[in-house]
Amino acid sequence: MIEADEMSDDEALVAPAAKNDEARFEIGLRPAALQDFVGQEDLKNSLTIFMGAAKKRGAPLEHVLLYGNPGLGKTTLAHIIGGEMGAKVKVTSGPALERVGDLAAILTNLEAGDVLFIDEIHRMNHAIEEVLYPAMEDFALDLVVGKGPSARTLRLDLAPFTIIGATTRLSMLSAPLRDRFGTTYHLDFYTDEEIGRIMARSAGILGVQLASGAAARIASRARRTPRIANRLLKRVRDYAEILHDGLITEKVADAALDLLAIDPLGLDNVDRHLLTTIIEKFAGGPVGLTTLAAATQEEMATIEEIYEPFLLQIGFLERTPRGRTATERAYTHLGFDYPQT
Repeated sequence: MIEADEMSDDEALVAPAAKNDEARFEIGLRPAALQDFVGQEDLKNSLTIFMGAAKKRGAPLEHVLLYGNPGLGKTTLAHIIGGEMGAKVKVTSGPALERVGDLAAILTNLEAGDVLFIDEIHRMNHAIEEVLYPAMEDFALDLVVGKGPSARTLRLDLAPFTIIGATTRLSMLSAPLRDRFGTTYHLDFYTDEEIGRIMARSAGILGVQLASGAAARIASRARRTPRIANRLLKRVRDYAEILHDGLITEKVADAALDLLAIDPLGLDNVDRHLLTTIIEKFAGGPVGLTTLAAATQEEMATIEEIYEPFLLQIGFLERTPRGRTATERAYTHLGFDYPQT
């Protein structure tokens, strides 16, 4: 068996990014209608009006940009929007669009009202973006035919469509691309109560026996992220099936998550190691990211993208111009005495 502290970063249970083997599991748990999507109430209210107005006009939805941390439901929302609009959803990603021809082939095959979902849209190269601008604004595709003095521009008309872009790095999108989206929505972290409702829904779909209170136990350790919550539910389900006839009670949930070294606030061994290193080796900080990565033997990207966002969200870490600093709450949680100034 793989112990929690021996897992690679890609295997980390608290990593918000999707793993390669999770797609089928996640698809089965996705809500198909906006009314079944838990949380993000302001976004849902706005989106309901936005979609209703488009349907009343008989027009395709304006382009939508969704941004926020991984695992918060951007892909799910894209598919819900497509379903609510009665549209087909075609899926691609920024890194997959390597050549102009790749994008041209997708756009020319879209039918009126179709939705093109582009995940990790911030990773598109500049040449692809240039082709996308007239497609988004004028539903036209400008292609250069030939080379040198004989080259000419060919404009192809496209059926009206909607692009839904998803990104975790809004700042990496160029201003011209951002400006071409009709609406931009930010997905926030979820409350424990919302995660608990997601757990109850997922348990019903999976046929898991989840006793009252057990959903809240898992939710409290899920780092306010639905993807992580569902991943933990799957692991707790396995534990309960082998040792407790499949019934997940509060005690069973706690025992399973303790075995996985995930504490009551959702911190795992790497979180604790990062904070302990800042406190013990750097007197609580500030310490630069490069130095912290070297001291903990973790990659800078791993710290920045997987661990730091949640530690900042719960107030255990602060970012200053001079580096990262552990807060008094982090000291208390880990059992250290906070230095008095």
